[in-house]
Amino acid sequence: MRIVTSLEELSASTRTVVAIGNFDGLHLGHRTLLAAVQAEAQQRGVLAAALTFEPHPLRILRPDRAPRLITPLGEKTRWFASTGIDLLVVLPFSRDLSLLSPREFVEEILVRGLHAQGVHEGGNFRFGHRQSGNVETLGELGAEFGFSLTIHDEVRVRGEIVSSSRVRELVAAGHVEMAARLLGRPFTLRGAIAQGHGIGRRLTVPTLNLQHYEELLPGNGVYVTCTRIGERRFQSLTNIGTRPTFANSGGISVETFLLDFEEMPIEEMEIRFLLRLRDERKFDSPAALKQQILHDVDRGRRYFRRLEKLKKP
Repeated sequence: MRIVTSLEELSASTRTVVAIGNFDGLHLGHRTLLAAVQAEAQQRGVLAAALTFEPHPLRILRPDRAPRLITPLGEKTRWFASTGIDLLVVLPFSRDLSLLSPREFVEEILVRGLHAQGVHEGGNFRFGHRQSGNVETLGELGAEFGFSLTIHDEVRVRGEIVSSSRVRELVAAGHVEMAARLLGRPFTLRGAIAQGHGIGRRLTVPTLNLQHYEELLPGNGVYVTCTRIGERRFQSLTNIGTRPTFANSGGISVETFLLDFEEMPIEEMEIRFLLRLRDERKFDSPAALKQQILHDVDRGRRYFRRLEKLKKP
């Protein structure tokens, strides 16, 4: 997959079938759209492309309403690579870009920049200054400029509409299993390891602490997780919260305990959230907390044993 951050990086001979959007989470709805883009691109013999923006447009236009991201750009790029598309265009979003009328957007970006032969969008797609363009506008401009438009119905999973906003709601509420159904994979955090307070190692169990994270986190609580460090995967438990048993322990922390802990050089980790075990709560003492953690570990091990049994033919 080729990644460009400017339309000037594309040659005049570039021809594409493209989908446009923020693609936060790259959920099953997005993947359905991109699969259709790939199919048409292959039929036409052109590039399958996705056009997205950085930062999220609301961070420029309405910072007070900007969502915490399911997938920051680095994570989103990694998931795009797994879709099999040929070209990812990440345009810097600015106020100047937001002022383009629907016609200007189509002429400058889709026609002159991407030489689009076909465009795929959901029915609620809006574009141009103050989101004044919709799929009807896009269809009319496509007829004028010579590209086709395919409008996709919303995707549902177990009756639930798949959308980035719904995934955010579920993750923030701690419903990571339901979120995984809409994403088509577990909700994942990736980041650098931070220096911890040392309290866990001294008083409870040794944990890995994720560096301060600005984007979407699951609701406070204890989760069964799978943690990847380099090429290795570990069964784990992850606590998200304020660590109320310890006074003055700081803000929100993400602490992961590997069920089979071992000392190793660690700079970065990836945490996949599989199951919420319980709420975070304050214990009377570190010893009481440690007993609860041991109980959580037992539940976590039982979860992974059941998972292994389900995988066997």
